[in-house]
Amino acid sequence: MTTPSYSLINNETGEKVDLPVVKGTLGPLGADVGKVYDKMDLFTYDPGFTSTCSTKSAITYIDGDKGILLYRGYPVDQLAKHSTFIEVAYLILHGELPSKVQLDSFEASIRRHTMINESLRRFFDGFNYDAHPMAMLTGIVGSLSAFYHDTTNNKDPKHREIFAHRMIAKIPTIAAAAYKKSFGQPFMYPKNNLDYCSNLLRMMFAVPAEEYEINPVAAKALDVLFILHADHEQNASTSTVRLAGSTGCNPYAAISSGIAALWGPAHGGANEAVLKMLEEIGDVKKVPDFMARAKDKNSGVRLMGFGHRVYKNFDPRATIIREQCHKVLKELKIDDPQLELAMKLEEIALSDDYFKERKLYPNVDFYSGIIYKALGIPVNMFTPMFAIARTVGWVAHWSEMTAEPGGVKIGRPRQVYTGSPVRDYAPIATR
Repeated sequence: MTTPSYSLINNETGEKVDLPVVKGTLGPLGADVGKVYDKMDLFTYDPGFTSTCSTKSAITYIDGDKGILLYRGYPVDQLAKHSTFIEVAYLILHGELPSKVQLDSFEASIRRHTMINESLRRFFDGFNYDAHPMAMLTGIVGSLSAFYHDTTNNKDPKHREIFAHRMIAKIPTIAAAAYKKSFGQPFMYPKNNLDYCSNLLRMMFAVPAEEYEINPVAAKALDVLFILHADHEQNASTSTVRLAGSTGCNPYAAISSGIAALWGPAHGGANEAVLKMLEEIGDVKKVPDFMARAKDKNSGVRLMGFGHRVYKNFDPRATIIREQCHKVLKELKIDDPQLELAMKLEEIALSDDYFKERKLYPNVDFYSGIIYKALGIPVNMFTPMFAIARTVGWVAHWSEMTAEPGGVKIGRPRQVYTGSPVRDYAPIATR
């Protein structure tokens, strides 16, 4: 099969610009428009970058129409079923699944870097008690730039590896400290004989006065959630990390910019919106009426946690996390009216022809919010949990971009100017 060629023709002058084809392993072709401005004095215009490729990447592949999500070629459902978050982190960073020796070495390195500098712990004292945890994460991660001057040579592969391990290891410790700050409880040091998610749960919920017993079902559900959230191609926060990183800035500053982008309710805050929706419904008896209003386009009611901008068929992550969600609810035996509400919404959406025809199935945000709530994680910590998982993807994309042969080309989007035309300055007395 021959690769099609593309050209852009100026209808007035007849001038033609050939658009070289960029071909990937999977997915649509790309048309290289890099020379269009030079030759035709024309910008391509694509608000939201919905049809624009900003980079080549070998990390993640999404086919939204078919409901496919691959990490380095591996279907996410296989990884969620057979792997662990740390093994998936290695895969996303290095491109291949590790051997036993490689995995042990990688996990040992992550464990060694879980502590944060004591001076950094005192930074939390500067935040108000009711500061949002994402505000604390943005500031604290950005401040890591001030602690590791000796290993932030972006061109050094060993420095990039040390940064990656530090960032993945320290983000749960920072997030747990932000959680403790909001309750006025003492910070808990990491315990490095625990696995990644068990360690996080202990740092969040343990107190010095009592022993804390980790529920393996809760730790497993969190591990699966982190796998599903580890990367998602060129989303807003990942693109932000890449754009900031393209300047050659300190890598911790680039990750901090990604955390700030993730905080937006249109991005990482979607699972918070699910819980707010459940609060508004209030009672399981009101669910049928709410769903009826959700079908009415004129009602202004929006069904949160159903459907997805990218996945037009179904969210492959939702099927996996649904199973974990029901395991957690069964194991913990929680009597919570909101969780009962959520299950009723799920029941109607999966059986109602209106939602099935429109592919409005529960997505990963719907189930992740329910799991977090069942584990006792407050709503304002939902997005920090997302940030912990997505740090792996951010670090991998930053590393991939920084290691590109020939160096990084700084990101510089263009614009169509819509302001005033040229005009002369007028003295204040004449205005």
